[in-house]
Amino acid sequence: MHYDANLKRGASSMRAAHCSIWAAGEAKMANLKEKLIGHLETSQEKRSYNKITIVGVGAVGMACAISVLMKDLADELALVDVMEDKLKGEMMDLQHGSLFLHTPKIVSGKDYSVSAGSKLVVVTAGARQQEGESRLNLVQRNVNIFKHIIPDIVKHSPDCVLLIVSNPVDILTYVAWKLSGFPMHRVIGSGCNLDSARFRYLMGERLGIHSSSCHGWVIGEHGDSSVPVWSGMNVAGVNLKELHPEIGTDTDKEDWKKVHKDVVDSAYEVIKLKGYTSWAIGMSVADLAETIMKNLRRVHPISTMVKNFYGITNDVFLSLPSVLDNHGISNVVKMTLKPDEEAKLQQSATTLWSIQKELKF
Repeated sequence: MHYDANLKRGASSMRAAHCSIWAAGEAKMANLKEKLIGHLETSQEKRSYNKITIVGVGAVGMACAISVLMKDLADELALVDVMEDKLKGEMMDLQHGSLFLHTPKIVSGKDYSVSAGSKLVVVTAGARQQEGESRLNLVQRNVNIFKHIIPDIVKHSPDCVLLIVSNPVDILTYVAWKLSGFPMHRVIGSGCNLDSARFRYLMGERLGIHSSSCHGWVIGEHGDSSVPVWSGMNVAGVNLKELHPEIGTDTDKEDWKKVHKDVVDSAYEVIKLKGYTSWAIGMSVADLAETIMKNLRRVHPISTMVKNFYGITNDVFLSLPSVLDNHGISNVVKMTLKPDEEAKLQQSATTLWSIQKELKF
């Protein structure tokens, strides 16, 4: 009898304990996510390994962003700007397309902490070039902006590669190098990567051949004093200057010189027609980003320190064919230039230095 009473009391206690455990379980499993997903304890740090930050969400910055996203180059894309509403709107617009992308994380913020740990930081922020305004006229306005941007980038991503797109890009690449304290191989200007693409497109239009099979280089300043390397133009290894020795000269009856003139004028023409340039520079930046993020070691005409090349003696950044990898520029290809081409490159350097030496930052 005594035994039965104890047994009943024990059963009652067990039922009470079971109910309390069930209630606790119910409380724990109230969340749909927790019902669906079992959590695995791990000590692994949650961070991005191929993060790209774009500073500036204007037309150029967003063209860079969409071009980078469409190439699947990053596991996280961060956007930074001072215009908070536009910044958030652009982020949300991209996030809503996540189903169609392979970049799992798109974030934004006014504070540069959102850019922390980036492998590549692309700077497009700055005053926009106005119709009829040369890139060089923009310089001091954008230097003042860079004094706020570059130190914050360095603080949060001290090991990144800096890719400068803001104009005048060659001078601002120099400014970014000075302000960042980075070694010169990790500070790159988008430079003549786009000028050369425009050159090859126009070359292809004349020849009826796709631009990828037309080989030609524009070097020097990204701008009015850029230098077309007529001596190096070829299709399938056939040198065009050997076929047509007058190419690019004033005596050329086919007026190939106009191809380079159209390259120089093209940005001004697009700005006149639509108010700004965006798509081509965005695709050009994504082309450079792909080489860096994938360590492809492709050769690009990009802005780098050219002191001691081709008789240039000042600390000037200009575009030369450069080997890009995931640490930045590893080598510069020594082009065999004709004397007039080398003289024009030196003049390009002199033009930039005359402005650069007056900068206050």
